[in-house]
Amino acid sequence: MVKQLQLPLSEEQVRSLQLGDQVELSGRIYTARDAVHKHLSEANQEQIMQAPDLRNAVFYHCGPVIIEEQGAWKVTAAGPTTSMREEPYMAGLIEKFSLRAVIGKGGMGAKTAAACKRFGCVYLHAVGGAAQVLADAVKNIPTVHYLEEFGFPEALWCFEVERFPAVVSMDAQGNSLHEQVLQASLQQKKALCP
Repeated sequence: MVKQLQLPLSEEQVRSLQLGDQVELSGRIYTARDAVHKHLSEANQEQIMQAPDLRNAVFYHCGPVIIEEQGAWKVTAAGPTTSMREEPYMAGLIEKFSLRAVIGKGGMGAKTAAACKRFGCVYLHAVGGAAQVLADAVKNIPTVHYLEEFGFPEALWCFEVERFPAVVSMDAQGNSLHEQVLQASLQQKKALCP
């Protein structure tokens, strides 16, 4: 059964999600890639005050393809990018902004998993190779930040999404589907190649 989640999420909602839960998100999510992660990680208090209010936000590791059509932004592709690149920054941003979810592909490392457990955040795996399908879930783009500084794929885009599909692959209890698959694969390799 797919869980319908209205954003923003509370910490209680996040902590109730379990590994393998299929979810559909409706509400606001923010795209974030390398430049935004680095900028927000290094930002001082004054710069944080000038940034959008990201408390309890959902970050989507995505470099969307966006066009301007009749005076409005339109997403034509919004597939997930590999999340592990953001491992140096993610735990600190989860703490700084009380992020409730991170969406991407490929999972993340031990520091992010520990921050998810400590602060109440989950990692949601989005389907790679489905960029146009995921773009269809984006209904509106109310704002964009850092467009001039970082350019289109690296900007902080605010998406209003409806029924955006994902799977909980790292929960707020410290469980990681990615780690489980890795350990199972290592066991099988060991059995095949003693």
